[in-house]
Amino acid sequence: MNATTAGNLISEQVDRERSESGLRSTLLYASGAMAVLLLCILVSAVLGAVHISPRAILAALAGNHAALSPAELTILLQVRLPRIFTAGIIGASLSLAGVLFQGLFRNPMADPYVLGTSGGAAMGAALGIFLFPATSMLGFSAAATFAFLGSIVTIVLVYSLARTAGKTPMVPLLLAGLAISIILGEASSVLLYLGDEISWNARNLALWLHGTVTAISWSQILLATGMLLLGGILCIPLRPVLDLFTLGEEYAQQLGIRVEMARAALILVASLFTAAAVLLGGVIGFVGLLVPHIIRLMVGPEHGRLMVLSAICGASYLIVADTVARTVRAPSELPVGIITAFIGGPVLLYLLRRSKREYAL
Repeated sequence: MNATTAGNLISEQVDRERSESGLRSTLLYASGAMAVLLLCILVSAVLGAVHISPRAILAALAGNHAALSPAELTILLQVRLPRIFTAGIIGASLSLAGVLFQGLFRNPMADPYVLGTSGGAAMGAALGIFLFPATSMLGFSAAATFAFLGSIVTIVLVYSLARTAGKTPMVPLLLAGLAISIILGEASSVLLYLGDEISWNARNLALWLHGTVTAISWSQILLATGMLLLGGILCIPLRPVLDLFTLGEEYAQQLGIRVEMARAALILVASLFTAAAVLLGGVIGFVGLLVPHIIRLMVGPEHGRLMVLSAICGASYLIVADTVARTVRAPSELPVGIITAFIGGPVLLYLLRRSKREYAL
């Protein structure tokens, strides 16, 4: 065996051990994150205008429904658990969208609404409330359905405006997203301002603009879960592409990646995650920005690990935020977007201050 062959074998062994070590650490982190998620679900199920014993909840979930009164069982199965699962799906979707957009733009401050989906969602919700105030579409309210469609149409419009000569440069894409978001956001604000004068429920639009989680049916939860799983499956082949994009699009192109096609796929999947979250809860800020950013600081930039942990932690974060939103002024509720902003804003400022200190060093 010559020196070159021996060196290659040693290098392969080191790479294999490093890969196994990374897998073990990912499983360890994921196990801890899942334990926290389950704890958040239990605590959220306990708290509310009606307190339910955690022991009774666990017994009921194990099949002993007699552990709860009929009223408590109805509250648990028809109100709290559906709402908890809805919040978890929204949090996971926004966090995954944040991971994809931050990787695509190579900017840890990018969020799911960077391409204007928040403005499109707000305008869609306004039109839904204005045109079909009491209409249900596929089990979802007209506001939710139109907000979903508004998000999709906005992404298509922004992508079309930014595309030039078969390419989609990053700067025009961001500027188009910003411009469309401002225009549509202000248009929805005009409808909100005129709400009382034209006799329609402006409060519903205000809730959409600040984000709100409501309990939906179990069939709708299954549909939303299927959308989340489909998006997760589509993320699998995009993981190595994002890792290469971290090193630069030119480097990725040299390694045979079709950059334009990969970029379009990333935007499509991230936008579907965002639109699904908007469909379920309106425009909820800070989740898709803050959670992936913190997870990246904890475990590094490898996107396979980032996606898994961000989805789990994003679900936990929004479940906690929604629990606070519905209990802090029970029986009244606050929009969950206000809670995520109050939590996320100071944390983001702290991270910014810490990064400035590191740059100063």
